[in-house]
Amino acid sequence: MESLLKAELNYSFVKSTGQGGGGCISSGNVYDTDKGKIFVKDNAKSGAKLMFDGEYAGLKAIAETNTIRVPKPFKVIKRSHGAILVMEYLNMHSLHGHAKELGRKMAELHLSNAKNERLQEQESSYVGKLSSNFVTKFGFDTTTCCGYLPLVNEWCNNWVNFYLQNRLKPQLDMVEQKYHDSEARKLWPDVEHNFPKLFPSSLEIKPALLHGDLWGGNTAELENEPCIFDPGAFYGHSEFDLAISHMFGGFPSSFFSEYHSLIPKAEGFNERLKAYQLFHYLNHWNHFGGGYRESSLSIMRNLAKL
Repeated sequence: MESLLKAELNYSFVKSTGQGGGGCISSGNVYDTDKGKIFVKDNAKSGAKLMFDGEYAGLKAIAETNTIRVPKPFKVIKRSHGAILVMEYLNMHSLHGHAKELGRKMAELHLSNAKNERLQEQESSYVGKLSSNFVTKFGFDTTTCCGYLPLVNEWCNNWVNFYLQNRLKPQLDMVEQKYHDSEARKLWPDVEHNFPKLFPSSLEIKPALLHGDLWGGNTAELENEPCIFDPGAFYGHSEFDLAISHMFGGFPSSFFSEYHSLIPKAEGFNERLKAYQLFHYLNHWNHFGGGYRESSLSIMRNLAKL
């Protein structure tokens, strides 16, 4: 690994520190180099390069908003078996003292695209000066992953259609292929038909840059600020990012209160939150098996009865 990193990144010195990391998808190791410490994620799956290319693009997009700290990505390197992602090493600790600040910074991330829209409107009166980068659709330029499963990020003008066709439908197709679950198959037409009822006419949804997989294990803090990592980024409804943060714990009330001080809960928030959690339960079902079946079907049953 040391020789590969030297050759690919033009380092003259690379040595493993013996520090490890990573999660249930990829392994990670820390290296000392002549240009500072780096963190290297390693995955031997055939789709690893696609996954890491998406993570690289997501980290880069989030960093460019200047709202919340993420590890700076350096390079994705394809190997004979899988790929590696090289990024900045950050001395992370469990989220504790900076949870409230994380709530504020996540809201600022979600508002960053709308801020670009306002800047573009202001700059439009100046000929030849359009520096802001406002995204008008839902999706992402690159395939990203939630876990190791690729997301369908084809651009779409309508959020409801995007969520149904690019998030729920692919997950249910995988469930059908793996498990041939007759109840999930039977419930889907009613879920698809009723889902738009969760969106009152007063609700305006503008594309927001999302982390995409904001559970507690993908958040941390440095000495002076919070940080996030392992994104499955795309432009979507800001509420989607909060769905998984309510599922597995790790976020104190100060995180949510600070977030909602900048982005207040809209009409129907709690009902939509459950509908957004459906994606994550289906995704876990496809990753980890039938232990997530009942949670998935319970939400689908409720949506089918709207």
